[in-house]
Amino acid sequence: MNILLLGSGGREHAFAWKLSQSGNPGKLYIAPGNAGTAQCGENVSLNPLDFEAVLTFCRDKSISLILPGNEDPLVAGIVDFMKPHGIAVAGPDQYAATLEGSKDFAKAFMMRHNIPTAAYKSFTAENLHEGKAFLATLAPPYVLKADGLAAGKGVIITEDIAEAEAVLNDMITNARFGSAGNTVVIEEFLHGIEISCFAVSDGETWRMLGSAKDYKRIGEGDTGPNTGGMGAISPVPFADETFMQKVADHIAIPTFEGLKKEGHPFKGFLFMGLMNCKGEPKVIEYNVRMGDPETEAIFPRLRVNMKDLAVAIAHGGLDKLPFEMDARTAATVFLVSAGYPGDIEKGKPMQIPAPGAQTLFFHAGTKRTDNGVVTNGGRVLAITSLAENIAMAAEISLHAAETVQYEGKFYRKDIGKDLQALQS
Repeated sequence: MNILLLGSGGREHAFAWKLSQSGNPGKLYIAPGNAGTAQCGENVSLNPLDFEAVLTFCRDKSISLILPGNEDPLVAGIVDFMKPHGIAVAGPDQYAATLEGSKDFAKAFMMRHNIPTAAYKSFTAENLHEGKAFLATLAPPYVLKADGLAAGKGVIITEDIAEAEAVLNDMITNARFGSAGNTVVIEEFLHGIEISCFAVSDGETWRMLGSAKDYKRIGEGDTGPNTGGMGAISPVPFADETFMQKVADHIAIPTFEGLKKEGHPFKGFLFMGLMNCKGEPKVIEYNVRMGDPETEAIFPRLRVNMKDLAVAIAHGGLDKLPFEMDARTAATVFLVSAGYPGDIEKGKPMQIPAPGAQTLFFHAGTKRTDNGVVTNGGRVLAITSLAENIAMAAEISLHAAETVQYEGKFYRKDIGKDLQALQS
């Protein structure tokens, strides 16, 4: 079976790594990939959003299955596009993908199906003044979200109402996030600890894929602007059997059943960004794919044949697959470029030693040149280590981070420290 994996980040390297371990014959292509995915298959120069070009490539290379790593092709409708041509895609159709593509759609969906989430209202240029009035009814902090895709950076939280009003105006009037901010969702602030939970479904049956905590802020102590993710811990100590059962009963099942009732059974990976509000999970956001960097923390713990899983997503049979999670803790630390999440310089030569036995290096913003591997993005390399507890796993990853060299290297040294006291 020949598979086309779409994407170029650390998540896609983790997918490629799992696929390469599956043992089934066939060729793996990654579009466009990075220096790490090239070790697992063949990188190809192909724009994942050029569906006609993707279709032509699939026909030329006898591709049996497309696996989108990130949200863009799914939200753009690659499943719907490929279906008439008989090419399977391991992901949700465009309607279901709107759970991530539009926060306003997602909030309305949750309200329809009684899924716990924060109270909210949505605003556009036509009722901007009502948005400012709504802010005045809320207690700080104020949460403003660009409705569309904004690369994980479209959420602004502020304690100051004047700043909140300015942000609202900046999003809508000044297009701070482009068209993604044409509609802005304002919602109540949920107090608690954030957690990412994952599930996978073939449209009929589903399975949980564990939990992780993502560290979004650039600075230690969760300070500074949001990034695509500076690290992750999996599993999360407080996500015990009782908590995860609540996630299943109150969020995962109503989501899958709700989409089925609306005529669009969900096929793919479901990311549930949640807040643990005194033991009760509430939805902050949905993603319709695996998270990044959570994937780099979860996949090393996940024992499943990834090719069989991808096939089951597209064609059914998920209930027949054996699943097992490694009991150890995974700690992922992301190395980023100087200036990230702002302006960065690419092309910095890298020295990457072989990782230790307990550690994996997942490439993200890297590129192989004639002179070796160089940086090619803001988030450069995800380092994941497995150990008995958070402290040990984080220590191993941080030690490995010291061994990787490139100009401008930066990483957080406090990943998982906030959770250590919760781990018995």
